[in-house]
Amino acid sequence: MAVPKNKAELIFEIESSYSKLKKDLENISLEFTKVKELEGHSKGTKMSVSDLVAYLIGWGELVLKWNRKKENGEAVNFPETGYKWNELGKLAQKFYLDYEKLNYLELLIKLDETIEKLKKLIEHNTNEELYEKPWYGKWTKGKMIQLNSSSPYKNARSRVRKWKKSK
Repeated sequence: MAVPKNKAELIFEIESSYSKLKKDLENISLEFTKVKELEGHSKGTKMSVSDLVAYLIGWGELVLKWNRKKENGEAVNFPETGYKWNELGKLAQKFYLDYEKLNYLELLIKLDETIEKLKKLIEHNTNEELYEKPWYGKWTKGKMIQLNSSSPYKNARSRVRKWKKSK
């Protein structure tokens, strides 16, 4: 699909990309979920499938936090307090640590819950709020949601599929 231009397309894109990824995630043997064999989010690093799921949760929760803060009139430190846009590898490491105590099945449930919250956020916004005015710099809220949900789900799926082929 082309880049979403309204909330129906955005929800469709999230659901479509996530359903494909979820099928790949659900049939991974638990014994392999903590093994650091996937290409990491920082150059020269490795991550586990669990880390990858934690990363997706982390970005989803971050989008929700940005929205909450903006709605409350609070300042938002993009991408996250203590991190700059050129430090996303370090931010990925933070996400891995944030969720390391959850087992793989708990991570999958948490990811489902995060995606449901993102979809509710989208539903509670008009197309105008999502796509017709800047929300962060030149980016609209809809674009920021897409960049941190459906796009990473597609990337994650290709990483998982590549890893599975190597097994």
